[in-house]
Amino acid sequence: MEKSRRDALKVGASAVMGAVMVNLQASENAVAGETGAGSGVKSIPPLSSLAGVRLVSCLFKGATTPSVGLVLDDGRVVDLAAQAKRQNTPLSFAADSMIALIAGGDAALAQAITVGERARRSGIVFPALDSVRLLSPIPTPARNIYCVGWNYLDHFEEGKHARIDKVVDKLPDHPVFFTKGTHTMNGPFDPIPHDASNSTTTDWEAELAVIIGKRGRNISEADAMNYVFGYSAYNDTTEREIQQKRHGGQWFKGKSLDGHGPMGPWIVSAAGVNLDEVRVICRVNGVEKQNASYQQMYFKIPRIIAELSRGMTLEPGDIIATGTPSGVGFARTPPQYLQPGDVMETEIVGVGTIRNLIKAET
Repeated sequence: MEKSRRDALKVGASAVMGAVMVNLQASENAVAGETGAGSGVKSIPPLSSLAGVRLVSCLFKGATTPSVGLVLDDGRVVDLAAQAKRQNTPLSFAADSMIALIAGGDAALAQAITVGERARRSGIVFPALDSVRLLSPIPTPARNIYCVGWNYLDHFEEGKHARIDKVVDKLPDHPVFFTKGTHTMNGPFDPIPHDASNSTTTDWEAELAVIIGKRGRNISEADAMNYVFGYSAYNDTTEREIQQKRHGGQWFKGKSLDGHGPMGPWIVSAAGVNLDEVRVICRVNGVEKQNASYQQMYFKIPRIIAELSRGMTLEPGDIIATGTPSGVGFARTPPQYLQPGDVMETEIVGVGTIRNLIKAET
């Protein structure tokens, strides 16, 4: 049944998606987080299979409410609601909500693919990415973002000398979980606020985000990948002083300042990502700080999902940030932290790249 489902999606998507790389000009306003047109997208990574699609939440020109769009290989964006209406095709999900599409399961995804394919064949000229404003693919998460700590051996080791808490001296036998508040969610090209009166120890943590596709509890490792809807680029931006020195050493507050969780620029459906080719990269002002492969993760995605769901229900649209590799700022000698005016770039190879300006709050 699973093979038949994938084959059906592949047939529906084959004419829409291919392995074409395109280059688009970045919008300076988008990188600076200004409101208005300009997606900030420089390039579109090719999908690993014809069954994959890229889904965005965006504001089309003149719009005040978000829409879910499908990004074509040529950098054009199909407004699913508008095209479904033109095709006289009632959608089974609310087209202004990515979570609604995800919760609609395989049927909703197949419907989105079909609408996109019909639209592509129609000859209509769709808006280019640089004419829309990309939001986080899930602008308002229904629940906290789940995060995995210390999921790369090198990152665990590099932090030993810098961590305040010296109790944990070897990697735990089970994944370390924590959460980030929903107001941390930020757009792929929106600014990250920097309040020097609160902390000046803002650090980068590039991560692969996993988007859960259906409700599940006590999910087995063998079945876990069937619960993955797709993937996105994410940065678990962290205030180290708050994380380590305040609030009893609890991580939650230092990880949960507003805007400290940019994500995007889209969700690539699971079929469009080859995890063996994924690399997690962070650059600050163009200088590479982190670079590691999915294979270097200590706990892989099936183990993470199985452990997280043990006795705890996961829901469609839940976001799991799978951990950051070595190269973070606080573990460097001397420590390095993000400053106003810096640009943090998070690239997930095979998924996409986000860029965020660090902007002083007045």
